[in-house]
Amino acid sequence: MSGADAGRPAAIVFGCAGESLTPDEAAFFADIRPAGFILFGYNVSTPDQVRALVDSMRGCVSGYTPMVLIDQEGGKVARLGPPYWTKRPPAKVFADLAATDPDGAHEAARINARLMAHDLTALGIDVDCAPVVDVPVQGAHDIIGDRAHGQTPELVASLGRAVCEGLMEGGVAPMIKHMPGHGRARADSHKELPKVDTARAVLHDTDFHPFAALNDMPCAMTAHVMFTDIDSEKPATTSAKMIDDVIRGEIGFDGLLFSDDLGMEALSGTLPERAAAVLAAGCDIALECWGDLEKMRAVAPGVPLMSDAAMARYDRMRDAVGAPDDADIPTLEARLTVLIGPQD
Repeated sequence: MSGADAGRPAAIVFGCAGESLTPDEAAFFADIRPAGFILFGYNVSTPDQVRALVDSMRGCVSGYTPMVLIDQEGGKVARLGPPYWTKRPPAKVFADLAATDPDGAHEAARINARLMAHDLTALGIDVDCAPVVDVPVQGAHDIIGDRAHGQTPELVASLGRAVCEGLMEGGVAPMIKHMPGHGRARADSHKELPKVDTARAVLHDTDFHPFAALNDMPCAMTAHVMFTDIDSEKPATTSAKMIDDVIRGEIGFDGLLFSDDLGMEALSGTLPERAAAVLAAGCDIALECWGDLEKMRAVAPGVPLMSDAAMARYDRMRDAVGAPDDADIPTLEARLTVLIGPQD
């Protein structure tokens, strides 16, 4: 490794198997030096435990500070919850409020995200895989469902921006997903490859619209969805045409681009082949979530260091977020309850 590369991590994010790192995991991460780590429910018990896990993840590598990611959307996709963390509402709550009180809905979405960021920064987590800015259509699979911030591109975009602002005010980078859109998918990409046959011109005005409106956000996650009018052979995550022409071009996104999880069945090939494909297509970082050490060992040898462009985007992400503001958390909690009512 050259001196210039000494602080440059590998272009991959890994999970781990449990609530603490095993010696073998720690040694593996020290050797591979992933760009970051991701936490799931099985990695979480108490605040002290999560903070210790995050500290150990960062402590097993040197020369850089790895990101730590989590899916904390609220509703059914939340890795943190009672009894130690407040249960946060799904995006649909804010979309429903917007029908009668648009200003209140946007304020509530921003406050709710600011409160989630407060929970995350206390644990050392600095990237939230949220918000979902997909636009669902009738007949689509319910994998998006109440995770959506509305039924129109305009509302999804504006509420999505409110969420991003709240997270960044709290010192957490938002990761908009699933670019360039999962809302038309009639299948769950965890289980199979969804294919969308809608014309590109229609997609431009609908599915792509929220992502274009939020193209200044620091990072995004791709969709394992095939858009046949643009690329009839590959899903967006592994399609250079989708990433170059649509995500970087038409949408205009120049932030840090993560793949969705390599282990999802929408992708084909072995895990090493999937990692190579997403990075070759133009993703900056591959996401391998499930914390199986043998699978991680299989994937790691073929993963390059982050590119110059990816490192520049990573630096911009850090600059865009900064330190949390001095929010009065109890006051924000009280205001959120006024806006959306008490949540179960």
